[in-house]
Order: sequence, then C-alpha cells, then structure tokens
Amino acid sequence: MCVLTRVSRAGFYRRRGAGSRPTAVELRDQVQRVALEWPTYGSRRITAELRRGGLSVNRKRVQRVMREDNLLCLRKRKFVATTDSAHGLKVYPNLAAALVVSGINQLWRADITYIRLLEEFLYLAVVLDAFSRRAIGWALDGTLEARLAVAALEMALERRRPAPGLVHHSDQGVQYASRDYVALLEAHEVQISMSRRGNPWDNATCESFMKTLKCEEVYRSEYRNLAEARVRIGEFLEEIYNQKRLHSSLGYCPPSEFERLQSSPRMLAPALAQEAV
Repeated sequence: MCVLTRVSRAGFYRRRGAGSRPTAVELRDQVQRVALEWPTYGSRRITAELRRGGLSVNRKRVQRVMREDNLLCLRKRKFVATTDSAHGLKVYPNLAAALVVSGINQLWRADITYIRLLEEFLYLAVVLDAFSRRAIGWALDGTLEARLAVAALEMALERRRPAPGLVHHSDQGVQYASRDYVALLEAHEVQISMSRRGNPWDNATCESFMKTLKCEEVYRSEYRNLAEARVRIGEFLEEIYNQKRLHSSLGYCPPSEFERLQSSPRMLAPALAQEAV
C-alpha cells in the first residue's frame, strides 16, 4: 500500500499514530519535567509516562535528550538485610515458587527494611499483593519486634478481607515465624510460605520494592523524627507508589490502575502489550 501511494512506511505510521508528535523544545521540556519528578526513572519509564500523556515519542529520541541533558537516574545504594533467621521457631516450605498468580489476594509478600535517621534507626514492615505490586499493609516503628510485622499484616487484612486459601510469603525472619504472626495468619485461613534460608531471590518482589522505596523516597528525604517519617513515607506509599508510579512488570501502569484494569481483560491487554514493545 505504501508503494502504491508513494508514502514512506515511517510517514504512514506517524500519520496513523494516536498521539501528537512534539517538537524538539516541547520534548526536552516534558522529559525534564518527568525526570525532575521521578529522578530514578530511566528512558523506558519516561517514554511510557510521555505516551500516557498523549505524546507520540520514540524511546531512542528520549534517550538522546536524556544523554544530552545529563538526566541520569539516581544510583541505587546497596540493600542491607534485617532478617534474623537464627531461631527455633517453625519454618514453612516455599509455596510461592510453584504458584501461578492470576488475580489479587492470591499471593501476598511481606518484608522488613530499615530507615536511618540522624540519631536512630526506624523499621518499616510492608505487605504487597504479588499480582499488582500494590502496598496493601505497612507499619513504621523504632522496633524490630514481631508487633511491627503484625501491625502491617492487620492493615492488609482489614483492607482486603481475603477469602480462605490466600498464600502469604516472607523470609524466615523471627518476626514472621513468631507465634503472634502465625496465629493471625491461621485465624484467617491463610497458607504460610517462606523463602529458603539466605536466598533473597525467593522474595524478589519485596526486595525490588524496598529498593524503589529507598531510592525514590528515603534517600531523597531527611526525616526529623518517627512522626514525620511515618507521615511522609505513608504519603509516598499511598499516593505515589500505589497511585502514580509506573511499573514495567505491569505494562507501565500504577498498581491501583492495574487492579482496576485487571477486571476488564479488553482494557488490560493494551497495557500489557506496551511492555513487550
């Protein structure tokens, strides 16, 4: 058809493209705006964000602008583990490894990380839905005792009210093997799953989440005390991570939007197809 009409392929696809093609000045302005708002975004996520805004733009063109303007994403710091698995409590097998997740409330993943203030350490426990990567429960405190993890789990259970059969996966840390935590899971008929000892890849989703949290919020902030940290981290989790941040594994959708789309396969398919592109 292009040969018969004497139109180049590139011109044909540009003509039928859905978005508007920005000028060099407009593109540079938009790339800079996204890069300033999301310093850890690379060219893929920035391209996806621009396309969501209605711009028809090629990733190579975005890469060129980022390279020329030195808009490099922030370097990630080394992750520090907080797991204490040297205990005599019961350890459960890894059920998550063989589970194929196809919807929400089928598999939850939990983990704990540290947050350093000027003169003390705080600890954050989170529970994620493995299907949508959404943070559904969290708790921040100055202790590593089991009640920290229990508080995050209670929030997740209250918000989601899952049906019996849900699988809960964590590491072998003493908080997750504690009697209080296990009893809460059993009371809601939740199946317990744990990573192999010393194997962070078994809970890679949580490891990735913690790195995102550190790089996009914690390392960019200075919290004066527990109260301020709790407010600002809560805002990041609920308003930015869950509602706005694009995830490549979700077809460059935020978790909350992905959960809405998953109930409509026709709407979800284009988002997942974009990831392959």
